[in-house]
Amino acid sequence: MTERLSLVGLGKLGLCLATCFAKRGFKTLGVDIEERVVDHVNRGLAPWYEPGLAELLAQHGGKTLRATRDHKQAIEQTDVTWVLVATPSNPDGSFSNRFVESALRSLAEALRDSHKDHHLFVISSTVMPGSTDSAFIPLLEKVSGRKLNDGFSVGYSPDFVALGNVINGFLRPDLAVIGQSHPDSGKQIEAIHKQLCENQPAISRMSIINAEIAKVCLNAYITLKISFANSVANLCECIPTADVDAVTKAIGADRRISPYYFQGGLSFGGTCFPRDVHAYITLAQKHGVQAELVEAAHRVNKHQDEHLAQLVLSEINRSAGGKTLGILGLSFTANTSVITESPAMKLIGELLKHDLHIVACDPLASDNARAMLGSAVKYVDAAEDCLANADIVVVTTRDAKFKAAVEGYAANRPLTVVDCWRNIDPAKLPSQVRYVPVGKGATAAA
Repeated sequence: MTERLSLVGLGKLGLCLATCFAKRGFKTLGVDIEERVVDHVNRGLAPWYEPGLAELLAQHGGKTLRATRDHKQAIEQTDVTWVLVATPSNPDGSFSNRFVESALRSLAEALRDSHKDHHLFVISSTVMPGSTDSAFIPLLEKVSGRKLNDGFSVGYSPDFVALGNVINGFLRPDLAVIGQSHPDSGKQIEAIHKQLCENQPAISRMSIINAEIAKVCLNAYITLKISFANSVANLCECIPTADVDAVTKAIGADRRISPYYFQGGLSFGGTCFPRDVHAYITLAQKHGVQAELVEAAHRVNKHQDEHLAQLVLSEINRSAGGKTLGILGLSFTANTSVITESPAMKLIGELLKHDLHIVACDPLASDNARAMLGSAVKYVDAAEDCLANADIVVVTTRDAKFKAAVEGYAANRPLTVVDCWRNIDPAKLPSQVRYVPVGKGATAAA
């Protein structure tokens, strides 16, 4: 039974996984090159916001979860090391392995100088299929001077979590995929997953190449569902009384479809879906396989950004008031500071071309947005201030605080609210507020 393990890469996902390991009884050593993150962990403080992270670090940071910048300690003090570092996209859409290889090289150097019999490396970063067999294992063998499944073994076990819900995703996943270099290593990784999880996810053990393909394929498939739901939403907007939620809820009850990620609204953004789509297309092209479905999802996603901008601009032209736009939500989803490929940020970029004044509210993401947009946008900390200073407000994330602010706002002048996820109850809005839900026909919207 594994009691002690290490995790290299204390980023947005890795730190959450490390805290989850500690919560579930593992004595965990985190390794990261950033001194600020290491210091925060050892003091029991969260270096950024993710729901539940601060509480877990307060309980376990500096205790059952410690952090270091020294990769050697991972080899000396544990027998299993998870690697969850960034794999940024290359210009062609493939994932770069440079951070994974850097981490493995440091670990292999420590293993070369160690007298221990065996060490298990579990790679969790998203990589191009074939990377482990063609790059990572040869690197480990060369640097450590050991042979695969003799002095060390390797597994590939990708994450399937989403920012804003990372801790819950690690503790209560739907599935765990385990690529194994040897049945014994697969068995050990499976036992770790069973101790980590508070539920009983489907666990699939397979070859490493199949696990790598599964990771890329899952995200690519989800984008197909999102894109189809968005197409349905656009269709419903053009048909009087039509309602995308009524449609997707009904057909999503069919087990062949399911309701998850099947709610029409904005384009998919963030650090995973857009780049995983590009990676899948690149992978298919490399092997001479058509990827028309995934390419179509990419086109639909781009169109969805254009569609939202056109909708908002048409509301501006319709409005007899001023030219001030309010944006509630800057991140790509609620409960995170990440603005990568955010629909709201892309909308703001388009609206600024039309000489409009923009006031935005998203306390978690404001600093990141300001770093990108500078003083072109006015930032406020309270949703009520955004509502009070705008003629049209676009609600881009399903944030409970935004919902409560809009529904409780006492408007004393005309205001248009564009609700991208139909999260707001129009019955609670005063008569001065014109409610425009994305994905509903005109009569249904009224």
